[in-house]
Amino acid sequence: MEDVVKFIFGICGNVIALFLFLSPVPTFWRIIRRRSTEDFSGVPYNMTLLNCLLSAWYGLPFVSPNNILVSTINGAGAAIEAVYVVIFLVFASSQRTRLRMLGLASAVAAVFAAVALVSMLALHQGQGRKLMCGLAATVCSICMYASPLSIMRLVVKTKSVEYMPFLLSLAVFLCGTSWFVYGLLGRDPFVAIPNGCGSFLGAVQLVLYAIYRNSAGTAGAGKQQAGDDVEMAADAKSSKKVADDVGGAGKEGRLV
Repeated sequence: MEDVVKFIFGICGNVIALFLFLSPVPTFWRIIRRRSTEDFSGVPYNMTLLNCLLSAWYGLPFVSPNNILVSTINGAGAAIEAVYVVIFLVFASSQRTRLRMLGLASAVAAVFAAVALVSMLALHQGQGRKLMCGLAATVCSICMYASPLSIMRLVVKTKSVEYMPFLLSLAVFLCGTSWFVYGLLGRDPFVAIPNGCGSFLGAVQLVLYAIYRNSAGTAGAGKQQAGDDVEMAADAKSSKKVADDVGGAGKEGRLV
């Protein structure tokens, strides 16, 4: 019975995670139409690609038995993120941006190759291999789940949820919770711990949304000095870009 419940939570996690992986599609459709990445950052997509690669590798039977659902969704996520990275390279707004993205993509490939080769060649199948790959995936995952903190800070600062969509926050919470329960039932700390963090941060986002959803924000209150308004507008503009990126990449975060 426990295995059935674990499987159900794993399927739910796969479905919600796929929604989150696909959430940046409008951003990339805009990039394709305008043939430019404009001010969007490609860093979140490279980091999410690395996270998916490490997690997919960790879920393979010869690394972590009985975790194939971890590999399926992260394998799909890695393919989707790779497409995003290629689009970013093709439509980079400048040669410097293209070279930076190429360097990041090369670093992602190098890190993943190093983890995979060391785990296969230097470690025998068993706890040693699982421990190394699990730690690598967990560290990357926790960093990814922390990426929306800048948006949460902006919500508190502006008292507005304009840049923190409710559906994405809800999906992050449900996805993190599904995989957290999956990890608990499977007695796998490398799945449960990072997704427990993701579930908690998703819950915090929902609480912030409940607090500030009816607030008009501070931008139009007329109580701040002009300099503060300009600064906030700049923060909002850059955070809108971050929100578009984080909404799909950062909020994908650690999905599994």
